Parts: sequence; structure tokens; C-alpha cells
Amino acid sequence: FVFKKNTKLFCRRASKLMTNVVSLFTSTFVFTWSRYFSTQDLQYPPSFDARTICYPSDQNLKDYLSWRQADCHINNLYNTCFWKLVQEKSLSPAESQARLKGTLSSDKNEMLFTEFNINYNNLPDIHKKGTILIRQKKNEESETFTSITSSSTQPKKYQPRILTLNVDMIANKFWTEYSYLLER
Repeated sequence: FVFKKNTKLFCRRASKLMTNVVSLFTSTFVFTWSRYFSTQDLQYPPSFDARTICYPSDQNLKDYLSWRQADCHINNLYNTCFWKLVQEKSLSPAESQARLKGTLSSDKNEMLFTEFNINYNNLPDIHKKGTILIRQKKNEESETFTSITSSSTQPKKYQPRILTLNVDMIANKFWTEYSYLLER
């Protein structure tokens, strides 16, 4: 979660922000579990790690988020290879780990292509780039609606939509298209 520099929530107390966000996230995760996994019961209560970091500049924040996305890609590439070795080559987890030890991304891409006929670049972006949730920019135009119970026209209350993106946030295109995310 990223809060704007000018947020006043909890008087910007890092520990208060962290405990409330992780608490809300955990309870929402449990509360909505059945919506996404209707045939699978939640077996154990989840717990999540959290930390609060105050970055001094927008560039530091962008660098951090870019690093997290690159980390997602690296982990997915490793796990894709690992589980292909376990499931299709019948290697044990220890053997798969030993086979992948010391390999570069290019080695893993080559392994996927030559041994499993998988072009890693063609895999879904959700796995390679992760998921980014952002609030849709507020429309500047004042929308109105007519009340059912009266003939008066009232302004609509703005309800932000959450956009789910699986896109490259390392390149400048993301930050240009969603520049409002860094506005104060």
C-alpha cells in the first residue's frame, strides 16, 4: 500500500498505519475468501508480515516498486522452472533446487524453451509482473443524478474504482499514464 506524502491518516504515525493496514487486509482476506475460493475452505487463520517505509522522494518510491516487480518476475521464473522439473521430469524438490542453483535468468529461459517448449515471454503477465491495484483517477466533471424519492437533482458521491493491472511499472509508460498517483 502506498500513501501520499500529504496523508493525514493516523497523524502519519508509521506503526499505526502499519497495524491498521495489516489488520484490515487480514480480515478482508478472511471475509472474502469464499468469494474467490468457493470450493476450498480456509484451513488456517492467515497472518501477514507488514512494514512501513517512508521514502524521501517519488523516485525512491518508483525504484522500490520497480524492484518489487522485478523480484516478482525473478521468483516466478524460478518457480516455473522448479515445478516443471518436479512435475514433468519427476525430480525431487531437492534435485530441482540443485539443478537450478547458480543459474541465470537466461539459463532458466533456455531450460523452459528447450525442455518444456515454453516461451516464458508468452506466459500471462499476472505471473511475470504481479498485480497492481490502483484507485481510478477521480473524474473532474460533477456527475448528477435524480433522486427516486424527490425531484431534486443531487451530486453523486464519488466512489473510487479500484483498477487491477498486470502491467510493467518499471518503464516510464506506467508512470506517465498514471501520473496522478504521485500528485499531491
